[in-house]
Amino acid sequence: MSENILIELKGLTKSYGYGDTKYFALKDFDLTIKRGEFIMIMGPSGCGKTTLLNIIGLLDRATRGEYILNGENVANISMRRQAKLRAKKIGFVFQNFNLIEDLPIIDNVSLPLVYTGYSKTAQLKNASSALRRFHLQEKEYYLPYQLSGGQQQRVAIARAIVNDPEIILADEPTGNLDSRSSHVVMEELKAIHEEGNTIIMVTHNPALTVYATRVINMLDGQIDTDIKTVEDQNLPQPISVKIKKRKKSRRK
Repeated sequence: MSENILIELKGLTKSYGYGDTKYFALKDFDLTIKRGEFIMIMGPSGCGKTTLLNIIGLLDRATRGEYILNGENVANISMRRQAKLRAKKIGFVFQNFNLIEDLPIIDNVSLPLVYTGYSKTAQLKNASSALRRFHLQEKEYYLPYQLSGGQQQRVAIARAIVNDPEIILADEPTGNLDSRSSHVVMEELKAIHEEGNTIIMVTHNPALTVYATRVINMLDGQIDTDIKTVEDQNLPQPISVKIKKRKKSRRK
């Protein structure tokens, strides 16, 4: 497998129920995702978008088919190791923010670091750095309800990137925001993508596709259209990949 391929989905199927009541959220779904892509997934409600994100994020399992992550078949990975991979490699951004209301902002952001072995001091230090990036350091000890919707979503993005993940999954991250807050959030995601992060985002808003390098429309659990707007060679690359390539060129 090419080192630029991050995710391969082969014949992925997710079904619910039995017999006449059987329903397919995904059916024989094939998709290859390369590092540095910013993929936007669109389609009508019930077409399988969120199910797809949940499977990629290791929050759910397919009924059948293969999910290969970084060259490894997820079916061969224990649930415990999947949880560790999810904590270290994947960041989540949700439409409803999913912040814990009675925890200060800094503690909300540091939550993904609980499973990484960092000391409490290191967790808070990293969370503070993430909040500083979004100009929210002065609100570290505010509670979520004391922030605007746009600020809460930026906190959610800070939480998603605090563990420096390879993949960011965003499910309608602007769905509950006004146009100005949506623009701020999308500019933040754009900046994160330009650093080489792979972003997979579900949206109903076609105006946001200007940020994407690839736009996928889903219908009835399958891909209806798949359009790349940026060539693979022009995708941003993580620093680790850039360093690796420089070392190879020096050996030549």
